[in-house]
Amino acid sequence: MKIVQANQLDGKQLAALLARPAMESDAELRRTVADIVGEVRRRGDQALLDFGERFDGRRPSRLLASRADLEQAADELDADLLKAIDTAIDTIGRFHAAGKPTDQVIETAPGVTCQARWRALDPVGLYVPAGSAPLPSTAIMLAVPARLAGCQRIVLATPPGPDGRADAAVRAIAHRMQIDTVLVAGGAQAVAAMAYGTESVPRVAKIFGPGNRFVTEAKRLVAESADGAAMDLPAGPSEVMVIADDSADPVFVAIDLLSQAEHGPDSQVFLVTNSLALAQATEAALSDLLDQLPRAATARQALDHGAILLVDDLDQAVAVANDYAPEHLIIATEQPNPLCDQIITAGSVFLGHYTPESLGDYISGTNHVLPTAGWARSRAGLSLIDFMRRMTVQEATPAGLKTLGPPGARLAAHEGLEAHRLAITLRLEKLGKGAGT
Repeated sequence: MKIVQANQLDGKQLAALLARPAMESDAELRRTVADIVGEVRRRGDQALLDFGERFDGRRPSRLLASRADLEQAADELDADLLKAIDTAIDTIGRFHAAGKPTDQVIETAPGVTCQARWRALDPVGLYVPAGSAPLPSTAIMLAVPARLAGCQRIVLATPPGPDGRADAAVRAIAHRMQIDTVLVAGGAQAVAAMAYGTESVPRVAKIFGPGNRFVTEAKRLVAESADGAAMDLPAGPSEVMVIADDSADPVFVAIDLLSQAEHGPDSQVFLVTNSLALAQATEAALSDLLDQLPRAATARQALDHGAILLVDDLDQAVAVANDYAPEHLIIATEQPNPLCDQIITAGSVFLGHYTPESLGDYISGTNHVLPTAGWARSRAGLSLIDFMRRMTVQEATPAGLKTLGPPGARLAAHEGLEAHRLAITLRLEKLGKGAGT
């Protein structure tokens, strides 16, 4: 990674340095995904099987995992992995349960009550990727808040493994979370199946989970369709920014940068520091650690378009972070909390020298489905609320209508909506004749 004097760059130069790779959503990609979605809508299950063979390189042994496959999946895993899965389900459940909203009843005026009632979305679709490797952690991140929200019908889709079945850890998690419908399919075809339904796959209201550019484009496409399914977050390449001072351990900083760089060649990693010594030590540590990684070639490509930014002070580092709006922000400084108080745009923040981003990816309790590509300026990471919708209810007594009806009618008259005005005044006239109290 190159060391750059950020304090010597003007605004345009800094913005260019921090620019994300262009999202691949060109006309050819859109046409390809539209064709896949169209085929699934026309041919249903048969298209899913054909696309599995074509894109995943294998035909699923079964389109839906059998009950026995789900019940016996845990037998294929070692005890330590099962214990880790159960711990993650527990910690993620604890954190997300605390965020469950409660219904509200408010008397806005004498005799007029307004309510906010929360309802779980149903059914929902969960997409669990399995590109270069299956991601059972994503199954936990999606299934736990879905169940806590009260979603009753859940479809989990994941690509087939070498044996034509879903990954054993993903199946075991599905069974623990009482998910009976596991679609053994990936890519745009799985998204289409969940959005529109097939002979075997129920149609869902909203689709959650990260994926490659085909998955992302398919989610966007079906979300734009009146009879499709809503989507959760815009997804892009993974990214991390580290703010560090001279109290940071350069080896820790380097491995945190590499933990995101190994995701893919288009991942983005940045270190922002006020310490030249730390910058140089981190650069050396990156070189030492890189060759130890099985995915070194991938990480090296990501590092090539990352940078170590030298700033005058930590306030400038915070300004850089807030402008960039990183998916993950690590604050590895002597006093991280005061800096965190100043952060207003980040997907998830990790404080201190002993909170690696990996902890949040797997087991701390927060969610690793986070806004990327600058969406943290306006979007939050996945939470239990994303699996729910708020419905308002109101009720007026005759006395309440007498209180709020006249000003409501006046507003309707000003807008020229006569039926709106009469819906209020006709009732008031009837009350004036003695009907109701």
